[in-house]
Amino acid sequence: MTRGRGSQGFRRSGQLWLVLALSCLFAGLVSPPAAAQLFSDRPPPVPPASVPDPGAAVSLAPPSGPAAGPILPPAPQALPGPPVAAIPPGAPAAIPPVAAPPAAAPNQGVLSLSARYGKDLPGINGGLVWRVFSDRPDETGAFKMLREDRGATPNIVLPPGNYVVHVALGLVSAVRTVSLKTETDRESFLLPAGGLRLEGRVGTSKIPQNQISFAIYKGSQFDGRERAPLVPNVAAGDMLMLPEGTYYIVSNYGDANSVVRSDIRVQASKLTDVTVTHRAAVITLKLVSDKGGEALANTAWSVINPGGDVIKESVGAFPKVVLSEGDYRAIAKNEGKVFERSFSVVNGVDGEVEVLAR
Repeated sequence: MTRGRGSQGFRRSGQLWLVLALSCLFAGLVSPPAAAQLFSDRPPPVPPASVPDPGAAVSLAPPSGPAAGPILPPAPQALPGPPVAAIPPGAPAAIPPVAAPPAAAPNQGVLSLSARYGKDLPGINGGLVWRVFSDRPDETGAFKMLREDRGATPNIVLPPGNYVVHVALGLVSAVRTVSLKTETDRESFLLPAGGLRLEGRVGTSKIPQNQISFAIYKGSQFDGRERAPLVPNVAAGDMLMLPEGTYYIVSNYGDANSVVRSDIRVQASKLTDVTVTHRAAVITLKLVSDKGGEALANTAWSVINPGGDVIKESVGAFPKVVLSEGDYRAIAKNEGKVFERSFSVVNGVDGEVEVLAR
């Protein structure tokens, strides 16, 4: 009897440890090496695919300079199609139709799984990754993954016993231990996730995808804490599924000084489309012997602001640089000689700056 109670206590401790490990891992609290040790034979959850364009975007333009104040977009639109459809005001939120679980075979049970965005929010009908793990480690110390399913409402047949179920939607996840018997066990998970999709503009022109990037940080830019980005490099047009809450975006147009920071709010079951507006232009630098002449090769360039700070350095006959609107000096070095010229950048007006080699 004493041995039996000790074994049961060990199993419960193992279950609790696994739940905590999975929670920490998918919340970003476990380092990648530790994650690799736990799940070395399994890839991480795959974020859902993009969803169709729901409508007009929200413009986030900085009031002045590269650092903008907190700008909260109006209420986002409900996510269309997968992963959720809009619901009328006051109507009860219904989960997607769930197929009747198959009859359990002898000595088998059925895990009938579903997820929704919140207690009173719609069911999630796409983008989910379900994983079922053993509740005890094997001889190597790893917790074996027994099943994986990407359906919205899967019915997973397993022998009776204790399991750990993990579900992920983008960067949002939940984990739970279940005890399955020779019958159907219906388990519903809450994943308070919202969609975020970003693009950049200069004036009325859309910034090409390969010229702009975004980093997403948890919390507000004004809370005074240094932190690593939650997602360091997001391409324009990609959709992220994030836990509902406040985030701030750092948008870089080019690789010089056109940077915009904006606070945004992500709501569960909603898709927030954000348009970040930069006040900048693309400038081509040329060192020429005569006005309108051919650019001289092997020229080293420095672009300096009025305060004397070096904004961008490059080497080439006619390098391109994205600069925030304002005043600058272009300094060109060629064959041991130095030439310079002052110039101004006007928002949305791309152009050339010729420096005469005289």
